[in-house]
Amino acid sequence: MNNSFVNRNDLNKALDTLKNGGLILYPTDTIWGIGCDATNEEAVEKVFALKGRDKAKSLIILLHSDNQLVSYVNDVPEVAYELIEYADKPLTIVYSKAKNLAPSAIAEDGSIGIRIVKHPFCEQLLQRFRKPIISTSANLSGAPSPACFDDIADSVKQGVDYVVEFNQQQKSNGKSSTVMKLDPSGKFEFLRK
Repeated sequence: MNNSFVNRNDLNKALDTLKNGGLILYPTDTIWGIGCDATNEEAVEKVFALKGRDKAKSLIILLHSDNQLVSYVNDVPEVAYELIEYADKPLTIVYSKAKNLAPSAIAEDGSIGIRIVKHPFCEQLLQRFRKPIISTSANLSGAPSPACFDDIADSVKQGVDYVVEFNQQQKSNGKSSTVMKLDPSGKFEFLRK
């Protein structure tokens, strides 16, 4: 993950795919993910279809800066910024009252899970795309999450519009993020540690 050299051609192809409503298979700060424009309803529907995922199950979105939170969450508790700043490993926070996202990206209760990503490829992609990106594990619903690129099923690799080249050779085991639910009052609980 410390390999910070991002191939411009690879980045541009992923960017073009997102802009055109397509799906990408890409490395994140946790595990490989399936991604798309989180504001494009048609693209988000394609993610559910590819994974065979129940639409009642919520998705996570990635942002490159906590300054963007107010664009996608109605009430961002002040403590959220401290939790993000001091988290020592990837942290997904579930916020109440999401906004400006594709309806199917938002959970039935109106919440959304958001992670501020620290990963060379994702950061550059998000900065250039200027919109949030869906991040869901690169597996079919019910199958184990892939620890590395080689563990991803061929059906997933063939079901996306672009497969990112960055970090494909890395063999380290990726781990899912910590997930914490944060209500507008600032009260929080861990959903996954």
